[in-house]
Amino acid sequence: MAVEQPGVADLLVSCLEREGVTVVFGIPGEENIRFTDALVRSPIRYVLVRHEQAASFMAEIYGRLTGRAGVCSATLGPGAINLLLGTADATTNSSPVVALSAQVGLNRIYKESHQSVDLVAMFAPVTKWADVVLTPGAVPEMIRKAFKLAQTERPGAVYLAVPEDVETMSAPGLAPLNVNVPRPDVPSASQIERAAAVLDAARRPIVLAGHGAARAGAAGALRRFSGQLGLPVATTFHGKGVFPDDHANALGAVGFMRHDYVNFGFDEADVIISVGYELQEFDPARVNPGRDKRIVHLSRLPAEVDASYDVEVGVQADLSATLDALAAAATRRWQPGASGEKIRALLAGELARGAADDSFPVKPQRVVSDIRAALGRSDIVLADTGAVKMWMARLYPTYEPGTCLTSNGLSAMSFALPGAIGAKLAKPGRRVLAAAGDGAFLMHSQEIETALRERIPLTVLIWQDDAYGLIRWKMDLELGHDVATGFANPDFAAYAESFGARGYRINSAGDLLPALTEALAADTVSVITCPVDYSENLRLTGTLGELTGPF
Repeated sequence: MAVEQPGVADLLVSCLEREGVTVVFGIPGEENIRFTDALVRSPIRYVLVRHEQAASFMAEIYGRLTGRAGVCSATLGPGAINLLLGTADATTNSSPVVALSAQVGLNRIYKESHQSVDLVAMFAPVTKWADVVLTPGAVPEMIRKAFKLAQTERPGAVYLAVPEDVETMSAPGLAPLNVNVPRPDVPSASQIERAAAVLDAARRPIVLAGHGAARAGAAGALRRFSGQLGLPVATTFHGKGVFPDDHANALGAVGFMRHDYVNFGFDEADVIISVGYELQEFDPARVNPGRDKRIVHLSRLPAEVDASYDVEVGVQADLSATLDALAAAATRRWQPGASGEKIRALLAGELARGAADDSFPVKPQRVVSDIRAALGRSDIVLADTGAVKMWMARLYPTYEPGTCLTSNGLSAMSFALPGAIGAKLAKPGRRVLAAAGDGAFLMHSQEIETALRERIPLTVLIWQDDAYGLIRWKMDLELGHDVATGFANPDFAAYAESFGARGYRINSAGDLLPALTEALAADTVSVITCPVDYSENLRLTGTLGELTGPF
């Protein structure tokens, strides 16, 4: 009896195993059944999802939290196209992802045929690399290249298509390649000297810490740098937690739609020490509107070109080593300024007033305060795109990197619930909360079933206003009225219970914290629906405008 030769599907899975992949998110199709079968026979956990787009969001958050590429899989045509949004979100959010899909066979890829679209051309603009596997011999090299590109700075997504007939081919004698990890350079002594000269000449320098600082594990070095020199530190939304918000030099997060409290620090600064900041996180004109600040760019990568981000000195190297070297080279020291104290007092005051507000529907500030009270310092909250994101990103105190997650590069809606599944698998020892508006929640609410089936405990908190709240906020702000933003909702608690999850309805402000505490302690999926008073949106922008002037 002939011995069956290992096939391309088995080789693909072996390559994934060599890369350290432990979970793949996806939906199988007729054209990749051998790959799915090989996955299920391997040590890799295959998480069957309810929508391929959700699989791509799960992979993105898994990759963002682990630094190892999250993997999502789909069939050809519509299945592959459904992976596109989370794949683009991963690239714009600097998260490593490898997206794999089937494709029509080589015997018909060159002509019009059933379910045939040019997937590589579709994925190429939103990935670091997109290609099609044309032969079994290409598999080891292409999978190694995919992971290497996805995981090296700046991280992002990679897409590979596997034609259905290539998947069925045998692959005798082929094996995965060894994994090699590029190492960052040490900082240039001459560039450190130049950066120190700019810093020593500064009147009021400020540090801006972005996503790159969080990815690089530079939190400890950033605290040393700030503490040794006495410098205030602001973060981007993606950088939240890389500098703890309860540190004496913390200014909070910058990136809100208008001037926020933290902008006081940038208004007065003459030098910005940028640490791992990427321009897609927010427009640099928000912190350098006059284009007159001297900028020192510390990153693993050269800066993008922008008229409001005209770099005077750039140091491209390991961030922790760079910060320590710059701290040692700088001779000046600064005392904490009054603006830092003012910013911290304004943020703390707003949060404290929210904590004491018992009105119903619940004020956003109260929701943020109760979430902070319910979660530990290392627990993870995912703030979905919408008004939820704006309130959480600017006001939620964060103490460790990767514990308050948003989509800020692409700002894709509905990543939070599927992302929470990826987060819990990436960090199983942490409690995970998905905070989402009602509109965003219903886009992927079916993934409640995925979490229950896979025994992945998590909590969803729906901020219910029966509308697309952020769009209404923006319309009211700029047009003076809003149109086409409202909708009806189901009974969310009953909806959750119909899946077998726990459902909670908040009927007073005092109900929220006990419900959060109970749900987060439960070893299951819980859904809490909380009516929110978004009349606070315009009050906030009005108050900020009075404090700082519109921008």
